[in-house]
Amino acid sequence: MKAPTAANKPPDRQGGGHPQRWLILGVICLAQLTVLLDNTVLNVAIPSLTTELKASSTDIQWMINAYALVQSGLLLTAGSSADRYGRKKLLATGLALFGIGSLAAGLAQSAGQLIAARAGMGIGGALLMTTTLAVVVQIFDDSERVKAIGIWTTVAMLGFASGPLIGGFMLDHFWWGAIFLLNIPVALLALVAVLALVPESKNPAGDRPDLLGALLSTVGMTAVVYVIITGPEHGWSSGQVLVSGAVGVVALAAFVRWELRVPYPMLDMHFFRNQRFVGAVAGSILVAFGMTGSLYLLTQHLQFVLGYGPLEAGLRTAPLAVTVVVLNLAGVGARLLAKWGTPRTIALGMACVAAGLAAIAVLGGGGYQGMLAGLVLIGVGAALAGPAMANALMSAIPPEKAGVGAGVNGTVAEFGNGLGVAVLGAVLNSRFAALVPAAAGAVSLPAALAAAGSTQERGRIRDAFASGLETSQLVGSAAVLAGGLLAALLLKRAEAHDAAVQGMEQGAGRSAGEGAEELSDRRSAPSAPVPPE
Repeated sequence: MKAPTAANKPPDRQGGGHPQRWLILGVICLAQLTVLLDNTVLNVAIPSLTTELKASSTDIQWMINAYALVQSGLLLTAGSSADRYGRKKLLATGLALFGIGSLAAGLAQSAGQLIAARAGMGIGGALLMTTTLAVVVQIFDDSERVKAIGIWTTVAMLGFASGPLIGGFMLDHFWWGAIFLLNIPVALLALVAVLALVPESKNPAGDRPDLLGALLSTVGMTAVVYVIITGPEHGWSSGQVLVSGAVGVVALAAFVRWELRVPYPMLDMHFFRNQRFVGAVAGSILVAFGMTGSLYLLTQHLQFVLGYGPLEAGLRTAPLAVTVVVLNLAGVGARLLAKWGTPRTIALGMACVAAGLAAIAVLGGGGYQGMLAGLVLIGVGAALAGPAMANALMSAIPPEKAGVGAGVNGTVAEFGNGLGVAVLGAVLNSRFAALVPAAAGAVSLPAALAAAGSTQERGRIRDAFASGLETSQLVGSAAVLAGGLLAALLLKRAEAHDAAVQGMEQGAGRSAGEGAEELSDRRSAPSAPVPPE
């Protein structure tokens, strides 16, 4: 039998995890950064794509949405497949697919080719987003996992902060295809490192594939995400949106029913009886809701109200990302979690995010200086609540189902992202239409300003838009605070329940031990003499 190498040696959970865990974490972060950079860089390239590929606004939306739809629909399936067939194997497959898709995108000659390439990249992205977190759970023990997950989430902020800068540099010196070809050497380097260093792990039970569950979850999640993405554009009552929503609801309902009946479910629905799991899911959705929704509104505020260009606006949101990066690399959230526990850490983090949103709403109208405090507060809250939430979710799922847990984590984040943009965007539009009924039919603020007949009317339109942004941020703040308190309450109750169960088990164990000891004493005691007849 072949002796295990250092790279393939199973992690020693009592001794801090895999001996090369920090090096492996670096490799995993490199793989994840490939995906996150690509998505942020693409936004900077939209003007070039519009000109050189003669892409319409619909084409541009599909270049972005094709990736999001495919990735969101496949996250659960990708996580389940990683558990069944091997997380290292599918991590390497994801890097290969993402690299091939990047090559096809960089060489695309039409908008249709680029949309197809982006959809293919979404398959690789789904595999990478699930397997990277699943491997982190496998190679780190409980004492270091929160810090490792914090570093893993930091990569998202690095991609968010550096993507526009890298994209701007590439477009200034090369043609638009270079932003995709840049992914190839990074993906190749990560692939070689994964094959050399990352240990293989999979569910030892070797469950059979749940093909119908995979199909139903993919159709359901794709339809729901499509509704969230296109609802604001087509109208929530349009036939296209209603039909897609109905398909999503029916498919997901069938998925739940099937998973409750099948002997080898892709997602065990009994997880939702665990208050720790439910609290972590609810909190994760609301963290994503507040973060993505606020950034969506903040970008418009910086550009349309304060007059910054796209690159300038991106740079002015950087303090949020920098705060998250610094705090997670310093391990602040992990230390606070060890001292305060999960519920209190999440409650504090969500309260900071809510306070940041409120600060931007109240102070942001006066200029960028008023926003800065809010951005830093949101960053502090995300650095505290994000890793704690992800760790709570992954801890509520058995280690052999780590891929499914990562799929759930990614799915709820995608759902929260879309929900934040849709809900807060709807609040913004409703408030804007109520204040300026004449501009209610405009598709955007620039269109409303262009249709204005006077300088005074344009001023009223800007003020109404700013008021709509303020209302939306306050609604987001209230939702995040309420959701954070609810998640903390559920997690607190789960901890109390677990402690009670553990106490009962220990008490039963002591009683059994005392009973066995008493029986042993009776057997070893000398027998009483029998009186003579």
